[in-house]
Amino acid sequence: MSQSEPQLLREPPAFRRDVAVHAWIGVKALSDAGDALWTIALAWTAVQITTPAVAGVVVAAGTVPRAVILLFGGAVADRANPRHVMLVFNVIRIAVLVGVALWVLATPPTVTVLLAAAVAFGICDAFYEPSAGTIARQLVRVNDLPSYSAVMQTATRLGTMGGAAIGGFLVAQAGMLGSASANAVTFAFVVAFIALWLRPRFVLPRAHKESPIRQIARGFAHLKDAATTRTLVIALSGLNLAVGPAMAIGIALRAAEQGWGAGAVGIFEALVGAGAAIGAASVAKWRPRREAHAGFWALVVQGIAIICLGVGPAWLVAAGTFTIGLSAGYASVLLSATFAATVDTLFLGRMSALTRLGDDCLMPLAMAGFGALASVTALWVPFALYGAGLVVLMIFPLHNTVLRTLTLCPAEPAQSSPAQTSSEESPR
Repeated sequence: MSQSEPQLLREPPAFRRDVAVHAWIGVKALSDAGDALWTIALAWTAVQITTPAVAGVVVAAGTVPRAVILLFGGAVADRANPRHVMLVFNVIRIAVLVGVALWVLATPPTVTVLLAAAVAFGICDAFYEPSAGTIARQLVRVNDLPSYSAVMQTATRLGTMGGAAIGGFLVAQAGMLGSASANAVTFAFVVAFIALWLRPRFVLPRAHKESPIRQIARGFAHLKDAATTRTLVIALSGLNLAVGPAMAIGIALRAAEQGWGAGAVGIFEALVGAGAAIGAASVAKWRPRREAHAGFWALVVQGIAIICLGVGPAWLVAAGTFTIGLSAGYASVLLSATFAATVDTLFLGRMSALTRLGDDCLMPLAMAGFGALASVTALWVPFALYGAGLVVLMIFPLHNTVLRTLTLCPAEPAQSSPAQTSSEESPR
């Protein structure tokens, strides 16, 4: 066994009979519902007590510390016990939520309190998310990763949708006190489950103890040396930079330009969510043999759908948003499974942090660029450029020999490909 291979502690059961993993997926979906509920409460409370500009700062406040600290969180994920990291920072999240609830119980919420809570959550995310990104690799076999990702993403999307639906009602009835308390309860379930029931079946190798700066530098050196991992990180870091602005800004601009109204925007957003849930669930039923290749082709389809959002009548935009959701859910499952199975487990936390950092650092620029283009050109132009940009980006992973032939399915010995068995980046 090489240094970077996970050590098998106990044989996992077949995924369809894996009660512990199914329970973890349910608990994670509950937690995501609580997060969606909290996000709506934070935004709603902010717009009630301050100006729209300051409210925007409050809602976005967590992204700055997360972006600054995320690489350190990745280094910690590769050196410490990821399960312990998840426990610690979920406990901190509970403390933050309880503190907010106690504060608003005694006095009306203030901008300072909301900012502090948003920043604290951003810091927790920076340490929690890279460690949580390794948990699938510790629970299920490589060939079960697509099924795990499909069920997990379907459940978490449904949890987020349910939490968002409940969030508006709850904050209207119980205010920030009720919303913060409800989210604290969901995190308490997560902490209890991780502490009492969640146990790894595979132990990931740990990085040597050294300064975080040196660990981060080793991560970038690995990225330079490992061509397939580099292609995956670049592709996954840019996945949302085209669709994010198109959905967040572009759809609202098109609805205003065409006179469709705010209701149409809500319908388009719902179609994305429904498509994403169906796309993720479809992988469990109809799994392609070459997961990465199919996932990147789905994103080519997504790029074409983004272009369609900028032209045509409402029915074409509706079809485009549903296709975006469908392709996003399908590709996300396949590519996240490929990422977890392919990246050297010694660097999994740091590489996971890098993919998340792409959105945090580049999304504000992508949003601003879309808005600027829409201001000085015809509205269809930014849709066309961003959609075409995503299609062009997919050329690189689709032409990568390893990713084009890679499969996570058990290979027959006589049909094993050198690209799948000789590389240090092949699934283990």
